[in-house]
Amino acid sequence: MGRSKYFTPNEVAIHNTVEDLWVSFLGKVYDVTPLCEKYKGDVLLKPIIQAAGKDISHWFNQRTKEIRTHIDPLTNCSLPYCPNGRFVHIPPPYPDSDWANDFGRPWWKDDSYCVGILSKKTRYIKIINTLTSQDQVIEVCSEETMSEILERYRKYNAHAGSYTWKYNGTNLNMENTIEENGIADEDEEFYKLSMNDDTFLQAIHLYFNDDLTEA
Repeated sequence: MGRSKYFTPNEVAIHNTVEDLWVSFLGKVYDVTPLCEKYKGDVLLKPIIQAAGKDISHWFNQRTKEIRTHIDPLTNCSLPYCPNGRFVHIPPPYPDSDWANDFGRPWWKDDSYCVGILSKKTRYIKIINTLTSQDQVIEVCSEETMSEILERYRKYNAHAGSYTWKYNGTNLNMENTIEENGIADEDEEFYKLSMNDDTFLQAIHLYFNDDLTEA
């Protein structure tokens, strides 16, 4: 099993249509597009569609990882709490002959929908190509290794693997995170000092190895 992929909230947010619908909750990211296809036209999809691209952790009890519940004032029974409306795999509040519970695991417990982990903290870094003098600011997950950040950077430079990555003149360990490579997270300091973080972002410099190792 490979290492799970990390996603930024902004990456989740772009998947916000019925044909391409992601949500995040309890620290993980889920692609529920197949669920939407399976229940297409079902009114119980509405709350999920309205939550497309968003974090829905507030739907769950953080301790039990189950759907939150409340006490029904009419029956005095504990029922799923769905302030945005009942959704797929949530049973009706009262006995209903149309309700079928033969769907197996509810979608929020089905790991087949899980595509990765939601980053707890994202950062912006500036990457400067010393060969072309071009720079690019990208958002990354603080949990990612430099090798994973390199993969993010490939959209701007397909030969990113043909460079030596350095910070303050020191080669970066590509299997370590930004923080582990000594590049401190200064977001809080930028905020306290009202500094423009775009101007003062730490810069990673790429030095061409004179060897196009990647096509």
